[in-house]
Amino acid sequence: MLNCPGFAGGVLLALSMLSVPMSASAAASTPAADADKASIEALETRFSNAFKARDVNAIMQCYAQGAGLFVFDLTPPRQHVGWFDYKKDWQGLFAAYPGPVTFSISDLNVTVVGAVAYSHSIQQTQLTRKDGSKLDVVARVTDVYRNMSGRWLIVEEHVSVPADLDSQKADLLSKP
Repeated sequence: MLNCPGFAGGVLLALSMLSVPMSASAAASTPAADADKASIEALETRFSNAFKARDVNAIMQCYAQGAGLFVFDLTPPRQHVGWFDYKKDWQGLFAAYPGPVTFSISDLNVTVVGAVAYSHSIQQTQLTRKDGSKLDVVARVTDVYRNMSGRWLIVEEHVSVPADLDSQKADLLSKP
């Protein structure tokens, strides 16, 4: 299938559309799009507050329930499929790091296209281990949202950090 020019061309076209800025007319702001963007920004604020409060139930209210949720997280396993699987991941994180946490989101950029939206941001976290030592992580996060019955929810998430290919180590404190 990879040798099929139509398939490869279609994939390249779709990928290029994601990285090319929209024309001025297509990117024009509308009251509805502005309201949707504000709703998604509010969702990210709720997520941030829930993370700082270590409230897994409130965190999970930001995600679509059911088997349709898909997440690439920083830690193994490679992926989480479904709301319950991802909730267990959050519970495991806070069990492994039971002390105080700090969390912030910066460089949040939200794009709304009808009933679907996507964002990217930088998320900085400091977690505290049982022995009191700290773990600092600066992650890159891409979220895909869907408007479901009037509520924006995360349906797909990709959390990553850059890696130094020579040392094969993650750069947990990446800077631009």
